[in-house]
Amino acid sequence: MTDYAALEERLTQTLTLTRRPVAIAFRDQAPASVTKFTGTQPSGCSFWKLAADGRVFYTVPSDHYNCPIGSYTHNIPLPPEREHELRQTLSLMGELGYVSMDEVPRIPRLKTPPTVIVYAALGQTPVDPDAVIVTGMPGGLMLLHEAAARSNVTVNPMLGRPTCMAIPAAMGQALTSSYGCIGNRVYTDLPASELYSVISGADVANITNELETIVRANAALRDYHTGKIASLRVVGQ
Repeated sequence: MTDYAALEERLTQTLTLTRRPVAIAFRDQAPASVTKFTGTQPSGCSFWKLAADGRVFYTVPSDHYNCPIGSYTHNIPLPPEREHELRQTLSLMGELGYVSMDEVPRIPRLKTPPTVIVYAALGQTPVDPDAVIVTGMPGGLMLLHEAAARSNVTVNPMLGRPTCMAIPAAMGQALTSSYGCIGNRVYTDLPASELYSVISGADVANITNELETIVRANAALRDYHTGKIASLRVVGQ
């Protein structure tokens, strides 16, 4: 298997990450070495925070029922007695002017309902991930985007709410970034200064390998632009 610990270290150092990248894998059955999540979480993205803190576990669909929107993006049907919760949440969002109902069909979703979802920090993942969530400052994620473009990986347009739709959007061999919606920021304690980029698991090694070139190019261009300012008489300041 790929040396994901080395990839995590390189991503963390190069992008100056303050949170560990999170690997997510959708599987038909749980890996024998991974324990099932026990307890209750208010949202699907709450599991990201647990994984970034070093926990390795898997969830089953019922663990996600408290998050109607996350269940929708992950193609997890709510049980009949809880189906109304998605309608209620969407109705509230619509009443507040936060979302319009005609947007809902365009929200990216997983193609098939998952049986189990494995969560871990990238360096601890027990299986090859389907998606890797990178949390960071805009300057660092800019480097990641440029490395993805250099790798000929599709870079999707920036997404808004809900944040969790960035996962299915990235899984088709792409990199997708999200501003981070208010629900996600509450559940994960994401500061206003940070955003997300989600990388297709199949592309994380290639993109990481291109970061060295991108960082070197940015350093040279910084010197170029700094020198340009110094050589000109800047007017209007």
